[in-house]
Amino acid sequence: MPSRSSSRSANGIDKLDFDDNRHPPSPTDASDAGGLLRDDESLLSNIVDGVIERDRRKLRRQIIKYLSFVSAILSCLSAGSITAYSLYGPLFQSRLQFTQGQVNAVSTAAEVAMYLPVPVFGYLCDRFSPRPLSLFSGVFFAFGYLLAAIAYRSGPAKQGGFPPGVMVVAFVAVGCGTICMYLSAVTTCAKNFGRGKHKGLALAMPIAAFGLSGMWQSQIGSRLLYDRSPERYGEVDVYRYFLFLAILLFAVGLIGAFALTVVNEEELIDEAVSELERSGLLEDSPFFQRSVLHDSSNGYGTLESSDTIANSAESDDGGIDSATHKPRRRSVDARRKTWLLNNDTRFFLLDHTMWLLAAGFFLVTGPGEAFINNLGTIVNTFYPPPSSGPPSSNSPATHVSIVALTSTIARLLTGTLSDLFAPTARSIVDDDQPTQRFSCSRLVFLLTSTLLLSLGQLFLASGLIQSYPSLFALVSSLVGLGYGAIFSLTPIIVSVVWGVHNFGTNWGIVAVVPAAGAALWGGIYAAVYDSAAGDAGESGADRLCYGTGCYAPTFWGMAVCSWVAVGLWVLALRGWKRRGIPV
Repeated sequence: MPSRSSSRSANGIDKLDFDDNRHPPSPTDASDAGGLLRDDESLLSNIVDGVIERDRRKLRRQIIKYLSFVSAILSCLSAGSITAYSLYGPLFQSRLQFTQGQVNAVSTAAEVAMYLPVPVFGYLCDRFSPRPLSLFSGVFFAFGYLLAAIAYRSGPAKQGGFPPGVMVVAFVAVGCGTICMYLSAVTTCAKNFGRGKHKGLALAMPIAAFGLSGMWQSQIGSRLLYDRSPERYGEVDVYRYFLFLAILLFAVGLIGAFALTVVNEEELIDEAVSELERSGLLEDSPFFQRSVLHDSSNGYGTLESSDTIANSAESDDGGIDSATHKPRRRSVDARRKTWLLNNDTRFFLLDHTMWLLAAGFFLVTGPGEAFINNLGTIVNTFYPPPSSGPPSSNSPATHVSIVALTSTIARLLTGTLSDLFAPTARSIVDDDQPTQRFSCSRLVFLLTSTLLLSLGQLFLASGLIQSYPSLFALVSSLVGLGYGAIFSLTPIIVSVVWGVHNFGTNWGIVAVVPAAGAALWGGIYAAVYDSAAGDAGESGADRLCYGTGCYAPTFWGMAVCSWVAVGLWVLALRGWKRRGIPV
């Protein structure tokens, strides 16, 4: 009978033979295994620490982003104080003995100051940050409203008070403060949320809050800060109202100077540069050929991103930026940002569809501004003597609130609906994908809003409201809906068509045109009003106008301008469709 050993020899090496002949592990082997285990544990610990730190940074960015959003809402809820001008504008006539032209000059000065410097303020907001702009707004507001309070308390110029020019200067500062606070807030929201799927709502909310500011501030003025003297009981105490606004808006501007922050702006710049590289537009740029580019032996002839430079810096000193790489990174980041934003501004100005959008914006916002600024005098034309004036249900403060409320509803509604139904870009189409959802261009919402605005202007121009003053609330609602939607949709369209990395400058260029529109239509309204008052034999401090002749010709012209704007925007939409831009 063969032995087990001979059988194992015949059949090969058995596992028991391997175990019998295996050398036991030496202390050195055990030490090496322990070292490897420690290395594995150290690597795993580093990975876990890295994940935890990454999550902490992400959470910190999210907290900063939403705190900035809250600050932006607060800023916009306060910034629109100028929209309550109709609350005290008529008192400039009755108390300071201003003519209608002088009342309009004050409001027009504020409108021009609110829109004319917008490209400059937008440029500063993009190149630096929204924080300085918020601080400037607080200073402008404090100076403007304090000066206006002093000028109002001094009385009519004929009785030793300040001349109307002082009030104009005060409201120039108010206009500058308005646009600084508004632009810093909206730009922060656009850059922090403009790449998400809720960009429309993220922009509509601060813009809607801006519309609400006039409503709640006018209610505080008429219901809390009113004159309690027997002969003027119930009228707003303009002096105390201006002091309240000066203190409030300075505090809000100071808060924004600390809280408004653009998160991950470097990513916006990197993405914009990458898009330009893919489009081939960088090949003709001198900046593309200079030292900020990768060296041909080390790179691929593309602009260095922030991440690339950061990784290069971390390769020295165990991942810590060296003294050489830190200033280099800052310098390159600053040069890339400046170059990109300057070129983007040039492309924006050369785009003919931008001019179509801006021209239509000019034609509709000027009439809207003129209507809001002259609500008080328009209402008074419905109640000629011996009437005691409009009832409280049809007072200027009521209609300021109606315009503000409907404007807010329109801004939120159009922002939300544009997110839900606006077309989206699709680079890859999946055959298995179900039928594409219903889509509706943002331009459709914009055109509909403009037609609603013109309908309110037609009701007023036709003379219907003169016979039925209680229906003026319908006009205020239509104008508020149209005006609010237009001011909500236009910046959203700018961010969709031209991106958010240069939003402050781009939107600032478009937003400057309402200044010309406000000046034009404010002047037309004042000329028609004063002419009709002169024909009626009114003069001096009693130069008040009553009847359709005070306003009807002006509002016929406004309605025609709204229809022309619709045609211009249709042409712009065709241009964007040819480029494949889903607006």
